[in-house]
Amino acid sequence: MARMDSSVPILVFTDLDGTLIAHDSYRWDAARPAMRVLRGIGAGIVLASSKTAPELIALRDEMGLQGWPAIVENGAGILDPDSTDIDQGDRYGALRAILNTVPGPLRDHFHGFGDMDVQQIAQITGLSPANAALAARRAFSEPGLWTGDAPSRAEFLRVLGEHGVSGREGGRFLTLSFGQTKADRMSEIIARYHPRHTIALGDAPNDTEMLQTADFGVIVANPYRAPLPVMAGENTGRIIRTDLPGPDGWNAAILDLAARLEFN
Repeated sequence: MARMDSSVPILVFTDLDGTLIAHDSYRWDAARPAMRVLRGIGAGIVLASSKTAPELIALRDEMGLQGWPAIVENGAGILDPDSTDIDQGDRYGALRAILNTVPGPLRDHFHGFGDMDVQQIAQITGLSPANAALAARRAFSEPGLWTGDAPSRAEFLRVLGEHGVSGREGGRFLTLSFGQTKADRMSEIIARYHPRHTIALGDAPNDTEMLQTADFGVIVANPYRAPLPVMAGENTGRIIRTDLPGPDGWNAAILDLAARLEFN
């Protein structure tokens, strides 16, 4: 059962790939000092990712964050604390059915995880075969590679939009879903825990609403993609950018904000 704890000093919502997890090595060791500080003050860390529930269960266990909820598949669902399952329904099947109604010339430019085997997913993501198998267990959304030009992409998304499906650009993939965002789930979790402060960290366009919703947003440097455009709040220090990428930037930003908030 989720805790109802109004004494949570800080609730951190964090993207994973390219943010808490290094883009190339998939390691997060560099963030351990800041994570220890957060644990020491009783703060919570909510993983918020395009990853599936099975992927986040494994990562949450590895990071010692089982006592906190996680946001799965870009906001399509919430994994409750200590849970090892999530109510899936058949949203993914419905999404794939709609995707397959897109006219052939447009459909052929989108190669989703459902169009690939585990070996192909491992190859394009850099994941191990075991972790790629977890990534293939979609419940709500479909990440994929777009190989066409920008006008064709816009038409592809327009056609899907007529059926209630939207697309968001993440750190690596164009992800299709029924429109939920990380910020939607973030608001639900904030209402559950009533933290005194909230911090959100991310590196990609699908993180922008989450960054804007938090008391403090951190844009983590990602040398593998174009920087996010200037956001409202950067001139006041409510939104900050890291110089270091991935977990190194994550670590520096959290330590700095903990000191600013006089928790360190």
